[in-house]
Amino acid sequence: MAKDLLVTLEDQPGEGARLGEALGNSGVNIEGLCAIMEGGRGAVHILVEDVAGATAALDGAGIAVDAVTDVIVSPALPEPDIDTPGVFGGMARALGDAGINISLVYVASRNRVVLATDDNQQATRLLQSMM
Repeated sequence: MAKDLLVTLEDQPGEGARLGEALGNSGVNIEGLCAIMEGGRGAVHILVEDVAGATAALDGAGIAVDAVTDVIVSPALPEPDIDTPGVFGGMARALGDAGINISLVYVASRNRVVLATDDNQQATRLLQSMM
């Protein structure tokens, strides 16, 4: 099951390469990625299937994993495509109306949405009924 890893990188040239090469050289595929740089440092979220392999690879490159988060990863969406206006809004509205808070969201490879909520189990059931 895929999980989101949070790492912190310096906001400088080559840091993304260091992260990507460490994972790639260890055979760990990056399924999704979101990076936000602010104040000279960056919070980087990486979606991976091989959490142990990713953690070992990053540690070997001197990159500490700050957090591992259970996430909901939608199936690849042929229709309705997440790249269609209103699809994410509908998902977010359904979760909000159910009282479920979204704490993390980004789009991953193969047209998938990655979500972390305060109730992943209920959110999964609700979103599955929409697909």
